[in-house]
Amino acid sequence: MGTFQNAKEAQDYFTHDRFATENGMRVDELGEDWCTCSFDVTDHHKNANGGVMGGAMFTLADLAFAVCSNQIHQPTVAQQVSLNFLRGTEGKKIIAHAKCRKTGRSSSIIQIDMEDDAGRDIASFVFTGFKL
Repeated sequence: MGTFQNAKEAQDYFTHDRFATENGMRVDELGEDWCTCSFDVTDHHKNANGGVMGGAMFTLADLAFAVCSNQIHQPTVAQQVSLNFLRGTEGKKIIAHAKCRKTGRSSSIIQIDMEDDAGRDIASFVFTGFKL
């Protein structure tokens, strides 16, 4: 069993992640070693060219990493991140699917695939978590 009993419990815990929640990020679903987080795109998330700011997508990925990794072992913090932005979004919602690929004694590897509500793959992240 994970740290959180269900998605609601994780949502309540991560309301204290003020930067993410004040920017509209939310926890949608939670399993033993996976989660889904999302946000609805608003003008607040856009860059000067009208696209979604990379930092907004990174914030969503960081929240998904935090939820997934802390479901496995709490507390876990990010140690290293690799990301690839694949294409711009055309949707009104961005969804991050986090999955634990490996968990060991002191670290974990969490992969996050990001898409928009139009079904377009828009980014891919790999986080290495350090278990405190």
